[in-house]
Amino acid sequence: MATRITAVAFDLGGVLIDWNPRYLYRKLFGADDAAMERFLADVCTPEWNARLDAGRPFAEGVAELSAAHPDQADLIAAFRLRWPEMLGGALEGTVEILRELRRAGLRTYALSNWSAETFPATRPLYPFLGEMDGILISGEVRIGKPDPAIFREFLTRFGLVAEATAYIDDHQPNVAAAAALGMKAVRFLDSARLREDLRAIGLPLDTAAPQER
Repeated sequence: MATRITAVAFDLGGVLIDWNPRYLYRKLFGADDAAMERFLADVCTPEWNARLDAGRPFAEGVAELSAAHPDQADLIAAFRLRWPEMLGGALEGTVEILRELRRAGLRTYALSNWSAETFPATRPLYPFLGEMDGILISGEVRIGKPDPAIFREFLTRFGLVAEATAYIDDHQPNVAAAAALGMKAVRFLDSARLREDLRAIGLPLDTAAPQER
């Protein structure tokens, strides 16, 4: 007999929150999208940002990168100084799913790769974060997804059973890591598909969001 799901954990960036460094760097590069993409691929790379999310101090990361790329030091510094400009709005379709699950009696959580330096300023911008039963960010524990250790810490901290917990993430390696620990892991593509996927694993959601009826 399948274990009933009683808790759902969400990634934040790309699932509940629209975060994209291009929102900032399009302002700085103007119409030169190719130069912006080279900068984000070769200088402020996803790997560099992942180390910040895993607890590396911004001051250290920015200083090291600026020493390696002195001609782009101002652009690198903007990653921290103008970080809020990378934030878009809430992804409302997913927020509605979160709230439907809460109304149905499920516990809801966030497990996200996010810097401990920037999350405190981010949290008040998205009121739905205050509705959750718990939030664990990678910068707090200095471990980033997809390291299984952060998933184990999450389950232990909130007293959750892996098999009774659904996990939603837009990054496949994170989905695979959660599934390997026994969580009901779901890859996020968009809110409509997520609604279908969660219904398929037995969660009590309407067939369509209220605004779509």
